[in-house]
Amino acid sequence: MTTTAPTTTAPTTYAPLPIAPAVLARLRDADDAGRPCVPYVDHEGGDPLRCCLRPAAPGERVALVSYAPLRRWAAETGAAPGAYDEQGPVFIHADPCEGPTEERAGYPFSRAGALRTIRRYSAQGRIVGGRLLEIPESEEQGFDAAFTEAFADPEVALVHVRAVEYGCFHFEVRRPSKVN
Repeated sequence: MTTTAPTTTAPTTYAPLPIAPAVLARLRDADDAGRPCVPYVDHEGGDPLRCCLRPAAPGERVALVSYAPLRRWAAETGAAPGAYDEQGPVFIHADPCEGPTEERAGYPFSRAGALRTIRRYSAQGRIVGGRLLEIPESEEQGFDAAFTEAFADPEVALVHVRAVEYGCFHFEVRRPSKVN
């Protein structure tokens, strides 16, 4: 029997957002490029699931779909991203899932040494900056610092985190609400 040591990762300062359940329901029918969803079994596990922000377990049914995160956000907010509206591949569960677990600690798909693009968007949906992040040994502190830097600019409404190697969308962080 194999046991896994409990995670000692601290809770994140910013909230990484998964793809919303209503959007997932539509993506499981047809993706943002208009193609039908084609499920398969991830026999080895490891596909990065954007529905629950964790790697797939061996044997789970998943699908690779085209997803346009900025387009979806713009539809909610009335932004007009224009040419910044892009779509790309993401993995999701082929069937409805529970989403991220509450006990999940740390930022998803975070591994020391991996490269991420931290792309900043204005409330109008335009790119207003970005930076490369080589995830440090203290993964949460590295992401927290990058998000704090991004949201220090009052023009930044949301941030997308993407993998450098393939440009895959990993997750979104929105400007934190002010607490009175």
